[in-house]
Amino acid sequence: MASRIAGRLAELKIELPTPPAPVASYVPAVIAGNLLYIAGQVSAATGKVITGKVGADMSVEQAQMAARTCALNILAQAQAALSDLDRIRRCVKLTGFVNAAADFVDHPKVINGASDLMVDVFGDAGKHARAAVGSSSLPLGAAVEVDAIFEISA
Repeated sequence: MASRIAGRLAELKIELPTPPAPVASYVPAVIAGNLLYIAGQVSAATGKVITGKVGADMSVEQAQMAARTCALNILAQAQAALSDLDRIRRCVKLTGFVNAAADFVDHPKVINGASDLMVDVFGDAGKHARAAVGSSSLPLGAAVEVDAIFEISA
């Protein structure tokens, strides 16, 4: 029987990327009890980092797509850690960081790119608590970085 979440991804025409390798001294995922913590995933697609400063040389819409890319990388890391995304009971929290111009104020709109993907994939179980934070820079010059906490089954 096919995985429910794999079926939902196929229905949405989403193919998860290869999970990015860590770029420093950390692991991409940690399971503690019934929680899965995914380390911050930058806006990197097919090995290329989506860079830019939102509000200066990148629009909110472009940054939302970068946040969606972060969320796809989160799901890829979760798949690698769990083998089956059906083990995810719910998305508990996302924290999003936006590489933003000093006067930029629409951080929540940017991180909606990641939040909306979680709801698209998991339905009501994708609704989560969240923080959206502006930053003067991010690793590798990334436009966006997002980390996640999921509740999982045994």
